[in-house]
Amino acid sequence: MRAPDFWWQPQGGIATALLEPAARAYQAIAALRAGTVRPWRAGVPVLCVGNLVVGGAGKTPVAIDVATRLAARGVAPHFLSRGYGGRLAGPVRVEPNRHGYAEVGDEPLLLARQAPTWVSCDRAAGARAAVAAGAGAIVMDDGFQNPSVAKDVSFVVVDGRRGFGNGRCLPAGPLRESLASGLARADAVVLMGVDESGAAQAIAAVRRALPILRARAVPGPELAELAGKPVVAFAGIGDPGKFFGTLRAAGCRMQGEVAFADHHPYSAADLVSLRERARVTAGLLVTTAKDAARLPAGAAADVRVLTIGVEWEDEAVLETCLEPMIANSAR
Repeated sequence: MRAPDFWWQPQGGIATALLEPAARAYQAIAALRAGTVRPWRAGVPVLCVGNLVVGGAGKTPVAIDVATRLAARGVAPHFLSRGYGGRLAGPVRVEPNRHGYAEVGDEPLLLARQAPTWVSCDRAAGARAAVAAGAGAIVMDDGFQNPSVAKDVSFVVVDGRRGFGNGRCLPAGPLRESLASGLARADAVVLMGVDESGAAQAIAAVRRALPILRARAVPGPELAELAGKPVVAFAGIGDPGKFFGTLRAAGCRMQGEVAFADHHPYSAADLVSLRERARVTAGLLVTTAKDAARLPAGAAADVRVLTIGVEWEDEAVLETCLEPMIANSAR
């Protein structure tokens, strides 16, 4: 589904007001669940990369970057994901050559190319499987609101352009929980991109001393090959506009910008329509790595894929946040 526009309007409008009672009920249920679950402690360091709003904020690139840093310091990271959109309940170790997005979801396929990756609806069971398989640390891609696994370090990723939307909880707004409850459990906030939404100010108003790690998404080397060329871009991610804006900023001549719902499962008919649009405009088909994982088998031959990495404003602050994990893994 696509997020409703009123979620991202400062006051939200009448729809927000009408849905406020449902939002309070949602918060009460979430609080009850959190208070009745006893978190399982893995015995190895657990870092959670989550967020407070629904939709994309850049969690997966951050999780990959953090895992790479842990591996460089001699810690063997395993990823843990729910496997959103996949049909396998798990725990199962993701094998990109054997599994498809319909089985394990799109993000785990990207993670599994970097380090061992587990999908499990029961996060604690997935963490146990990772530990049994030799994980020196567990990096959770999402799961900040899931209380079943104890976290040693929690990063909350925030998109600087969208921030916290209208500041209301589901379904009145995009928040999965209130800012107060979420930021109280966070060890740091990763603010992705330019802070156009005033997110840093909102964070400071709730918890002034919380570290804010500023970072930005960095397009992969594929972007240089697309600069100045006509492209038809398509994406089914949390914020397709950010992807399209990246291409425009690089000088791509946009012949089409086709937005699908987040985690959209592409059909053969979708590809026929996209290819026809590209043919008519003489444009190159371009999408994200996450979208490429959801293309039908054999359909990506004529689709250019843009990868994304993370660049940190101050890596020393990040390393300071990771140091307790690295120290605990050596014990």
